[in-house]
Amino acid sequence: MILIELFAPAGALDQTQHQQVGKRLIDALMGTEDAHAPAVMDSARALTQVLIHEPAAWITGDRQPVDPADPPRYLLRVSAPAAWRKEMSAHAIDRLTQALAEIEAEAGRDPDRLRDQPHALVHIVGIAEGSLGMCGHPMGSLDLLQHMTAPHRDAIANIATDDLPPGTVIDPVCGMTVDLKTTDLTLEVEGTLYGFCNGQCRRIFADEHGVPLNA
Repeated sequence: MILIELFAPAGALDQTQHQQVGKRLIDALMGTEDAHAPAVMDSARALTQVLIHEPAAWITGDRQPVDPADPPRYLLRVSAPAAWRKEMSAHAIDRLTQALAEIEAEAGRDPDRLRDQPHALVHIVGIAEGSLGMCGHPMGSLDLLQHMTAPHRDAIANIATDDLPPGTVIDPVCGMTVDLKTTDLTLEVEGTLYGFCNGQCRRIFADEHGVPLNA
């Protein structure tokens, strides 16, 4: 599960914008490209939530309150399993900042200030393994990935591969296209070479097929 929290000054966004911003932030974080199987992306989106906060007070480090007449500042906090934090940080910070810049442009404000000045802070927070609960029990990062992908494995196995570029394969866990020339995340099972987009997909596949991984 991923939680996106947006803190904005009271009145900076109206109720209609709240809904639009929430959807836009999810799209920005997840991406609109078909990197993974569509059904897996739908599962990931279903586990992503956005909360929008309007603090009663907003004080900057120079002890000055943020003037409501000024262009609004933003704080975005993204909470995700710690195992995902490092991989997702670079693209998440860039994409979420861009989503806020587009919102500013639509409001008639200068979108460039969010990249020129520290007016949009993004915190990517990693939740320690065993500290995230769902369905009444702790869920580790592998558990979450298993939850998102397991119902779609048959569909992933049936993805057409005729049009894939040479040297690429479909990750059998999440459905992402993997270039075998640029990854060492592979496993050979019963004479078939599989490639994986990350180590967790590889771990899940290995566990399900009883394939030992080197320490």
